[in-house]
This record gives sequence, structure tokens and C-alpha cells, in this order.
Amino acid sequence: MEYRSFGRLDFRPSALGFGCMRLPTLGDPAKIDEAEAIRMIRYAIDNGVNYLDSAYGYHRGQSERLLGKALQDGYRQKVKIATKVPSWAVSERADFDRILGEQLERLQTDHIDFYLMHNLNKANWARMKELDACAWAERMIAQGRIGHLGFSFHDTFEQFKRILDEYDGWTMCQIQYNYMNEKTQAGTAGLRYAAAKGLAVVVMEPLLGGRLADLPSEVRAIFEQATPKRSLAEWGLQWVWNQPEVSLVLSGMSTMQQVQENVASASRSGVGKLTAEELQIIEAARDKYNEICPIPCTQCRYCMPCPNGVDIPGNFSNFNVGIVHQKLENSRARYADMKPEERASACIGCRECEDKCPQSIPISQWMPLIHNVLGKGKEYDANVCQQLRVN
Repeated sequence: MEYRSFGRLDFRPSALGFGCMRLPTLGDPAKIDEAEAIRMIRYAIDNGVNYLDSAYGYHRGQSERLLGKALQDGYRQKVKIATKVPSWAVSERADFDRILGEQLERLQTDHIDFYLMHNLNKANWARMKELDACAWAERMIAQGRIGHLGFSFHDTFEQFKRILDEYDGWTMCQIQYNYMNEKTQAGTAGLRYAAAKGLAVVVMEPLLGGRLADLPSEVRAIFEQATPKRSLAEWGLQWVWNQPEVSLVLSGMSTMQQVQENVASASRSGVGKLTAEELQIIEAARDKYNEICPIPCTQCRYCMPCPNGVDIPGNFSNFNVGIVHQKLENSRARYADMKPEERASACIGCRECEDKCPQSIPISQWMPLIHNVLGKGKEYDANVCQQLRVN
């Protein structure tokens, strides 16, 4: 395992961090396959991973509980735990104490090493300031219940910079970053700005919700013709590890094979290891992907649950797969198999989901288009989709 620096702290994190958002399940996000998930987490730790990331709401509250079980038998002492308070769900100061208490109980620990304000954007940061959340966190640090304070982020670079500048107590931040997102959200500018201020920068979505490991044939061909031979996932991960400001890369792994492959990839990682030719290959793949993939959804599921029952990420994924892999008939069949309330046609345009979407996707505008293509069999109009992406 390769180890990196972590901002101002005397801590050497593993290049790979285990993200506990996409653990193996038994068909329901709240029903984690406990035996397999624990086996995966312990394999990662046994092979050098020393940073594990969860959140209050992951797997409908079961991620932290599972992680607490996995870290028994001496494993807690080998790792740092990061978890998050749901900034959008806190309405009064007493909620902070209640939620932290629940998290410590779930995790079966007396302290959380890195405590993050989850999904900070303009609105959520305003709420945190109004509730004096940073002062509360400082008290928890003094009491030893929290080690360090950070935040995860989904908004513009300007808002990212504002959050960093308005509070001096941040130790680390967590941003979405991959070779498709250099200019999205915090982006490369945010990565470098945070690092220059001495913060550790943890990267999430290095494979864009798995999409960069399942590329359409036109993009895949670019990588397949390149040398050295790497999996699509490793191309994406190595690009992020190549950046000197990155402290570690989180991967939400769902199978033991993914854990084993990512651990092996991390052992080959390092700053500046990609050649100029390899970087050009990735740039060519990025350009081709942008030409053909319509909806920039990462499957984070922050938009869920829909009050009307629509499976928003499911519709997006089905539509994207049909377009980029040129298999619309398969996507139409899957759409027909969905429950009526889950289909795009059930969207009533309330736009509640749009305030929660980290990618600022105009969901209410996409839903009728998806239904027209997948439900009514109408022709896919690339120009209309491009306009929605731009807007």
C-alpha cells in the first residue's frame, strides 16, 4: 500500500480509502450483506487501508452500524473513521448532540477521528452557521468525542472558496473529483486552493459513480489501444492519484473483487507516475465521453426518496446506458418492467429533488424526455439533451 500526506496533520493515510456507501446488499439498500461486507472491509485493512468513510444516512442508517461491527476484534485501533452529520436534516442545536450520540453508538467507539458536515452547499452552510455548528464541533473536539472537523462539498468553486475562507478550523474537505470533473463543482481549482491552505483533500466519486469503469465502446476503445494495459477503473483511479494535492481516494466498493483490484491499484499509485502520453489518452477519452453521455448523474441518490415514488437515479441510469451503449430497446424493456410509480412518467414536477442534487441536474425537465424515449418509443434527440446539459 502507498501512503500519502494529510494536510497539516501527522497522519499518513493509505492512498485508497474505503467508502461505505455502496456496500453489498441483499436487494434492499438497508439490508447489507453483513458477512461479505465485513470480510471486504477487513481484507482492505489487512492490506494496508487505514481510512474508512461513512455517513449518518448511508444504507438508510445501516452503514455506520455495519462498520462498527467490522471494526471489532482489534480493527478499530488500525484505522481512522470519518463520518458525517446530515447538514440538511439538522433543524436545531440539540440535533447535533442527538445525531453524534447515535453515531458513536452505531460505530461502537468513543470518538470519531474525522467528523464532516455532509453535503455543504450555499443553503446548508448558511444553516450550519445559523446553528453555530462549528462552535459545537469545537466543544466536541475539546471533549475528545471528535478528532478533527471537515466537510463534504457539492456546489460551485466560488461557494467552496467561501466556506474555506469563512472558518479557520477546517482540517480536511471531501470533494467530487475525477478526470471528467476538472471544472465541475470544486474542481481542480478547489483542490489546489484547499491544499494551499493546508487542508487535507479527500476525493470521492473518482470513477463518477462507477460510470468511468463501464464506458461505452467508443471510449473504451481509446483505452484498449493504449499501453500499458490497465482496467478502466485503474485508469480513472491513477489519474486522481497522479495529483499531488490529493490526500487519498475513496472508493465505494460493492464486491470483494473490486476491493482486491483497487488495493492492488493503490499499491502501484503515486504522484506524477502517469506519462504525458497517458495523460493525452485520458484527455481523448474525456472528449469522446462528453460527446455521447447525456445526463451527468453519479448515482449518489441524494435526490431520493422521491415524494411521488419515482426512481430518479434508476431512470437516469437506464436512459444513459441505452444511449451511450446504443441499446435503447433494452432500456425500453427495463423501463416497462419498472413499477408505474417508479417510472419517469410519474414525475409531477415538484422539483423537491433538484434542491438536493449535487450535480444541479434539471430533473423535472429530464423526466418527460426520458418517458418519451423509453416509454413512448420516440426518437432520441441529441440536440435537446445537449441543451438540458448546458442549462
